[in-house]
Amino acid sequence: MEWMLSFGTDTNGDRRFYRWNRTTPAPMHCQTSTQPYESDLETGDNSVGGKEFFFGGLLLAMTWLAYLPALNGGILWDDLAHVTAPALRSLHGLWRIWFELGATQQYYPILHTAFWVEHRLWGDAVFGYHALNVTLHAYAAWLFFAVLRQLRIKGAWLAASAFALHPVCVESVAWISEQKNTLSLVFYLASALAYLKFDREQKSGYYVLALLFFLLALLSKSVTATLPAALLVIIWWRRGNLTWERDWRLLLPWLALGAIAGLFTAWVERTVIGASGPNYDLTFTMRVLLAGRAICFYLGKLLWPANLSFIYPRWTIDGAIWWQTIFPVAGAAALAILIVRHPRYRGLLATLLLFSGTLFPVLGFFNLYPFAYSYVADHFQYHASLSIFALAAAGWVRWGKDEQSQSQRWRRTVPTLSAYLILGGLAVQTYRQCRIYSDVETLYTVTLDRNPECVLAHNNLGMLLARRGNSSAAILHFRQALESNPNYAEAEDNLGGELAKLAGHELEAVAHFEAAVRLRPDFLLAHINLANELALIRGRWEEAERHFLRALELKPNYAKTHNDFAIALAQQPGRHAESLAHYEAALRIDLHYAGARANYAYELSRDPGRVQEALDHYAAALASDPAQAEAQNNLANLLAGMPGRQAEALAHYEAALQVRPDYAEAHNNLANELIKDSSRVTDALFHYEAAVRIKPDYAEAHNNLAIAYANAGRIEDAARHFRLAIAIRPDFQAARDNLNRLLAPNP
Repeated sequence: MEWMLSFGTDTNGDRRFYRWNRTTPAPMHCQTSTQPYESDLETGDNSVGGKEFFFGGLLLAMTWLAYLPALNGGILWDDLAHVTAPALRSLHGLWRIWFELGATQQYYPILHTAFWVEHRLWGDAVFGYHALNVTLHAYAAWLFFAVLRQLRIKGAWLAASAFALHPVCVESVAWISEQKNTLSLVFYLASALAYLKFDREQKSGYYVLALLFFLLALLSKSVTATLPAALLVIIWWRRGNLTWERDWRLLLPWLALGAIAGLFTAWVERTVIGASGPNYDLTFTMRVLLAGRAICFYLGKLLWPANLSFIYPRWTIDGAIWWQTIFPVAGAAALAILIVRHPRYRGLLATLLLFSGTLFPVLGFFNLYPFAYSYVADHFQYHASLSIFALAAAGWVRWGKDEQSQSQRWRRTVPTLSAYLILGGLAVQTYRQCRIYSDVETLYTVTLDRNPECVLAHNNLGMLLARRGNSSAAILHFRQALESNPNYAEAEDNLGGELAKLAGHELEAVAHFEAAVRLRPDFLLAHINLANELALIRGRWEEAERHFLRALELKPNYAKTHNDFAIALAQQPGRHAESLAHYEAALRIDLHYAGARANYAYELSRDPGRVQEALDHYAAALASDPAQAEAQNNLANLLAGMPGRQAEALAHYEAALQVRPDYAEAHNNLANELIKDSSRVTDALFHYEAAVRIKPDYAEAHNNLAIAYANAGRIEDAARHFRLAIAIRPDFQAARDNLNRLLAPNP
């Protein structure tokens, strides 16, 4: 017995429609009338009333309950690149979001305008972002329900509920960055709903509204460029034909807009974000193999959402492996059969076209940055999944109608109970999946459990461990990432960064930075890091300067490059004026760059005639970011040399230690000031001792502590610390002289 989609007539005998039958009907010709089909899958009025709004409230409640763990989720992976950066939080920053390519991670100005507004509302509190994302997802599900009602497809409530509760959507909802998915889908479905109303009623207002929503969707995420093609498929499914005057002519401008947006995004991915190089070298045949496998993968995850992962294993695509050809061949064969038999299987054909067509931008024909570590991701199929939910729900409800016709009561209740059980199971699975997104460490740890060779998880977990000061564990993860993918430039750069912190590993760090820029010649941060490291190695300044200049070539208006170049120039004889010029350039680009302003203040303080300017810039830098321990320490050093400002100096040293209790230099400098007050010698000794305990190879602190001990009559302790200072720095003549004076016999 076989299910198939066939033609029939309604009770009035004057309208064609589709019906699921268990028997094979005689073939019939396609309807060519422009009158919409009224599918047997939905009957009655399609307007939105009280029941629909009640369902919307129920949908919102169900979605919030299923996503409760996501509401307390933290900042993940690239969330900080999406939540509005300090440099973009002003009105000028909003202008940059719209008119400066590269100001945001991707050019999605509506999305980043939304983030800009959200930051105005709740700042850095992540609950607001998560709550909005869950609400947008629920609203998208309700709009999906409204679109299905407009199309008179039965099972709209089931399809919308399944979409709202399906765990494959968790990645799009629990991850702040993927607000681009939830927001763009709201505009996408609002546009579809308005256009379908226009198609039914031919009122120009609906067309204008639909076009406006389409533009908003495109500027939120360019995958929505597939909407006009999807509308053409839906209209063909409803009416049985497409005409130039009514369909193609009206949607042709939309298709052009979508193509422009899609090609522009592909260019940005390749040239700005960095989706180019060895990781993306796929022939056309390999891309076809990838596309066929990806479609099957996504369909499988929708039908059986087990072992979902934030990052799936990266497939090896090879035409020589015979079974990889099965996927595109099977897909092409299914498409061909449905096209030939479309009078009977038009619903299935439309679903396949909608699903694969909406997936087209992420199937591998265009380079996407995530392809460096995986060719598939749950969030890639967020929009495309709708057609599968619609078909499955319609078929399920039709099965329920058939069962209701049976006399046994239990057979009539099985479909309904089964639907509720499935929805409940999806909700539980979604609830559990949300927990994985609670924090970045949990996310990457679970990802590595499911995908042990995941280069991104190793790399990003390494970055997290590095920020916590666990350098050895971080280096291990970076090396594991490179074992899995030797062409992963980011891991090379990060490994170089950690090695650069370790004494004696400077040349190894340089080798990894060089590997990063060799793999990705346009890798801006790797050029900067390589330049910074080379600038510290005697005899390699020219190489360092070349990489700084290359970084400025790649992105002239990047404040960090100017700041780091200025720091390096300040160490070169005769380059003081150039150093100041680059600090000034950094501050012109980013007025709120507190680090650059503090560095500029330090450089100004070296000029006796510009000390007041230096003080003003320190004040501005610390007003912007008081947690700059180095700036607090440097300002205190400046104040300590000025008559009558010792109290201010002490306050800034203490502020530096509040931020960084393990800041050995600040302990030493604070002790140098305290020792001047005979009533605070004990406090000074405490801070000298802290300095040498934190940094045992700190020769100057050992010398200073020894002097304090000598003055306190603790001769043996003083001699011991003088000797330690000399052992650390054999050329430390002051310590030698102090030790000789200490041990010299009294005259």
